Amino acid sequence: MKLTDKLPRWLVMGFLYPLLFLNGWLFVLAFEYFKSPITIFITANLLAFVLDYPVKFFNRCGMRRNFAIFLVFLITFLVLTILAITIVPVLIKQLTDLTEFLPSWIESGRQQLTYLNEWALVRKLPIDISGLTTQIADRIAQQLQTLIGEVVHWVVGTVGSVLNLVLTLVLTFYLVLHSEKVWDGIFQWIPSTYSSTLREALRQNFHNYFVGQATLASVMGISMTVAFLILQVPFGLLFGLGVGIMTLIPFGCALSIAILSFLTALKSIWLGVRVVIVATIIEQAIENGVAPRLLGGFTGLNPVWVLFSLIVGAHLAGLLGLIVAVPLASCIKSFFSILLEKGSGTADIMIGNGE
Repeated sequence: MKLTDKLPRWLVMGFLYPLLFLNGWLFVLAFEYFKSPITIFITANLLAFVLDYPVKFFNRCGMRRNFAIFLVFLITFLVLTILAITIVPVLIKQLTDLTEFLPSWIESGRQQLTYLNEWALVRKLPIDISGLTTQIADRIAQQLQTLIGEVVHWVVGTVGSVLNLVLTLVLTFYLVLHSEKVWDGIFQWIPSTYSSTLREALRQNFHNYFVGQATLASVMGISMTVAFLILQVPFGLLFGLGVGIMTLIPFGCALSIAILSFLTALKSIWLGVRVVIVATIIEQAIENGVAPRLLGGFTGLNPVWVLFSLIVGAHLAGLLGLIVAVPLASCIKSFFSILLEKGSGTADIMIGNGE
């Protein structure tokens, strides 16, 4: 009989929860201290996950793996170079122009609210939003100053992150080339009872999530960009690709549509109405027609836990935490579900044997 069988259940749980809390607190401290290398390693692994699929495709076509890796990285480099030459300068210009035009859009929004207030007064409607217009304008002006400061900080920080970018690309190449050996070495430090279960949970959740979510984001970004350009929405390329990037995060598409509708409504309320209607139709068509085929609801997480994992991920690792929070939470759920199934199976066997 084990020692834990002699102790009361409340006493065992009383020791267990403080230990879990202490280990979690130590993990957060270690993550904060080694945040930069951990971020590089996680980013490189995510890129390796995605690039491994075309490598396997060329490998199945009869190409040797080393040549397939070289070809995939060459194609990726050419595509990124073309995008950097053609689209990135346009996006940077549109982002700069947006920060310059936002004050005039805010003033336009203030005027539209004032006209609405006057229209209500003429018709003797019990609506008075004169004070609300001033508060909204002041709040948006403050947020605008914060946004400009963050953009400047990001541009300055990009210069210092060139070395991290190079390290990430080099590490990605070696992970695609020797990923199995790397992960074999990592899982050697985990007890064999749990290593295979944890490895399978990581592989299934991360691969399925990122391939499906990346495809969904690409479809959403292209569709939104085309729709915004047809509607002649200002900064349509920036807004459309922004929606696509936000689609990588659960609930990010709906949030980005709401923000863009509000911004365009500042310039023209009817333009904002058209944007929200068209974007919502496209979003619903893709979410109901394409997303189930790509994602298939594999996470199995309650929306409450999805939101909680996003909050924790954003707090710990920012944008990268938002991206990996949901598949990591799903992996933890799958891991413990498998352990519980194995534990119940073992218990049934022991009962059947009379132990």
